[in-house]
Order: sequence, then structure tokens, then C-alpha cells
Amino acid sequence: MTTTETAKILTILKAAYPNFYKDMTRNDANLIVELWTEMFADEPYQLVAVATKALIASSSNPFPPVIGEIKEQIQKLSTPKGELSEQEAWNIVFSKLSNCIYNSQAQFETLPPIIRQVVGSPSQLREWAMMDSSQVQTVVASNFMRSYKARAASYREYMKLPSDVREFVAKLGSKMSMNQLEERKEQITNDSLA
Repeated sequence: MTTTETAKILTILKAAYPNFYKDMTRNDANLIVELWTEMFADEPYQLVAVATKALIASSSNPFPPVIGEIKEQIQKLSTPKGELSEQEAWNIVFSKLSNCIYNSQAQFETLPPIIRQVVGSPSQLREWAMMDSSQVQTVVASNFMRSYKARAASYREYMKLPSDVREFVAKLGSKMSMNQLEERKEQITNDSLA
């Protein structure tokens, strides 16, 4: 969203919540426009406008929605209705298990990316395939669904971040991974010399 588009959104909020904005200075308004422009830089104007109006229409709160509420509304509006529930994700995994003793790699690769992250590896599928089915349908299913729910929520929160923050987090994560690998390599070298 551009600065001009952001100003339009804030004008809508000012019209809907006049008491909240009545004592705002020009400098305060400029700072708010600058912040909102940065936070919604990756979002199309129309989507932010629709999300803002939806929140205005559905909230009885006397205060205008904050950035996080609008981001959440945007996500609700733009998330495909076909997002998997925990049970649906588990059903996909469970349906693959019958072919995982010898074909765990191929079955793992057919899973959606978020489910692959929760499962972890083809060997995990193979392990579950070799377990007693009652244990798989109770203990493993429960643990998987809890992990899937947490991972999906974490992903939704991550996607609310502005793209520059996501890039920073990704760089930080890859740097940490490289540092951890270097530390592990050093530890193995020291252990082998001892």
C-alpha cells in the first residue's frame, strides 16, 4: 500500500471513530501514516480497505482497530477456505501409512509442505507404519494434531509480519543454523581428538 492509500484508510478510521482522532496533531498523523504504510507495504489497498470496513462493521469496540487486528482480518479474508483442520491433516498422514514400510520416501514427498514439517522425515512415517494401529490412532494422532495446530498457528502469525521482517527472521534463522552447524562440527572434531 502506498502512503496515499494508507492516508485513505486512516481517513476511513477517522470518520468511523471521530472522538479517537479529535486531538491528534499533524505530526502524530504523519507518524501514524508512516507506520501503517510500512506495516501494510505488502498488502493491496483494496484488501486493507475491505478488512478495515469489516472490522468497523462487526466491532462494538469504541476504539479503532489496531494494525494486528486488521492483519488478522486480512488473513481471514485471504486464507483459502480449504485450509486443513488438524483432523483432516492427520487423516492424510494416516492414509499414507499403509504404504510407508517400503515406500516412506515417496509417500512423504506427496504430503503438503506443512504436514511434512510436522512429520519431520520419511523415517518417521515408516516408524508409525510399523506401530500398532490402535497406538497410532490414539497417541501418535493426538501428538501429531497438537503439533499441526501449533505449526499452522505459527505459520499464520508469521505470515502477518511485513515482508522485510520475514526476510530478517529468515536470515537470522539461517545464520543461527550455520552457527549451530559450525559449533557441532567443532564439537565433533574436539571429541575425535580426545
